[in-house]
Amino acid sequence: MKAWRVHANGEPREVMRLEEVPDPQPGPGQLLLRVRAANVNFPDALLCRGQYQVRPPLPFTPGVEICGEVIAAGEGAAGETGARVLAQPPLPDGGFAELAVVDAATVRPAPEALDDAEAAALHIGYQTGWFGLHRRARLQAGETLLVHAAAGGVGSAAVQLGKAAGARVIGVVGGEDKAKTARELGCDLVLDRRRDDLVGAVKEATGGRGADVVYDPVGGEAYAKSVKCIAFEGRIIVVGFAGGAIPTPALNHALVKNYAILGLHWGLYNTKDPAAVDACHEELAGLAAQGAVKPLIGGRFPLEDAAVAVQRVADGTSTGRLVILPTAEEAR
Repeated sequence: MKAWRVHANGEPREVMRLEEVPDPQPGPGQLLLRVRAANVNFPDALLCRGQYQVRPPLPFTPGVEICGEVIAAGEGAAGETGARVLAQPPLPDGGFAELAVVDAATVRPAPEALDDAEAAALHIGYQTGWFGLHRRARLQAGETLLVHAAAGGVGSAAVQLGKAAGARVIGVVGGEDKAKTARELGCDLVLDRRRDDLVGAVKEATGGRGADVVYDPVGGEAYAKSVKCIAFEGRIIVVGFAGGAIPTPALNHALVKNYAILGLHWGLYNTKDPAAVDACHEELAGLAAQGAVKPLIGGRFPLEDAAVAVQRVADGTSTGRLVILPTAEEAR
């Protein structure tokens, strides 16, 4: 089969190579999937750079989230041939390939309401958003939610989940094209970080109160501005640092303004509380069936262009989710 492999750390476009490798075979408890779509996540770029918290042995295949079709089952593995499922191929053999082997116990049915590309983008980003907004921040209907990078893959999921929860959503973006996307996603107010006074605009829009919940996958300057417009008893969810700078919170400021800083490492729930991940998937599938959530697909790429897609995510130039599809005929 064809698979992308990384032999040395560096920029995705420079270190990813499309190679012919032996077809994988499912072992006990495993399923062999034909990859129908593989979602590109920011961690894929970090993996290529050697900057992710997990560093698989070289060479490895990136791709941590796929929609696939079951084509074979290993000994003791339950899986219906032909079933369309969501899965997270364990590294070092990720999903940027024609075939992938996954643990049967971790696969989940792909929502019928979503096509392959949309389904591939549902799991990690939306689970992160759901756990962040509901489990960590306890977002309530009627509250104001501020989402940084609202037109990106992670941010767009939080916008949709916030609206589904009955919150008023303020989206922060960079540039008019992304502002247009954020409005189409349903943001009640869109702010361009390049030209708008974010702090002043948030306070004006909330009558001086500030945002009840901030969803921050960016860090750096985004975080610094967030603490200046957080409400009394507000909650800041620290999701990641796509902006490249990890902020150093002034805890005396959190004390004086009476707000909470909440860390979110969604992957821990897979080992600490897997039942909660299953319940969240059911919730997300229901929201997808209702049309309340629908992953924003900013680009569909053939397998041959996977390195281009990963580099775009690494550079922060993508809108929504970029997805790798198995054949050029299916991509656009």
